[in-house]
Amino acid sequence: MAASKEYLKVVLAPVALLSLQALALHLMGQPSVSTTHSFMLWVGDVHSRENSQQLTDWYTFSHIIHGFIFYLGLWLLFPKMAVWKRFIAAVACESAWEIVENTPRVIDRYRQQALAQGYAGDSIVNSLSDTCAMMLGFLLASRIPAWATVAAALGLEAFTIYSIHDGLTLNVLGFFWTPEFIAKWQSS
Repeated sequence: MAASKEYLKVVLAPVALLSLQALALHLMGQPSVSTTHSFMLWVGDVHSRENSQQLTDWYTFSHIIHGFIFYLGLWLLFPKMAVWKRFIAAVACESAWEIVENTPRVIDRYRQQALAQGYAGDSIVNSLSDTCAMMLGFLLASRIPAWATVAAALGLEAFTIYSIHDGLTLNVLGFFWTPEFIAKWQSS
């Protein structure tokens, strides 16, 4: 009986958090889907107006890495807490970030980066997909060996940086400070 209650919480809590995330983004004026009203599974052009508007894009890989980071961070902070509780905490953190990320102040801050000059925030579909990607990363980190998680994170980050001259590391760095040589490299 207790196991079925935990299972129910593991399912219902993230659904509730995703619903709150969608509602908050809707109330903030973010579009549900792309303003072109097209639906694509993947957008591979970071300069496209469809970037951050469709189901997945290059930044989906960063959100998988978020899941790895949340798994590690919550394990370090709360080692005795059940994994499913840490999972719900990670979903809450990611949902909160997705809401903050789509505020005018953060959108304007991102626009100062070379690759995000036309950034208008995420569509609700893209934002929810980002949170689901984090959930996937968290679940992977909880199931595979630590060395495999680190290898996956480094591989995803290297692949993204090589492919689009951006990734989680450069995105976070660029949010606070972008060295001129990186800005030039990203613009090339």
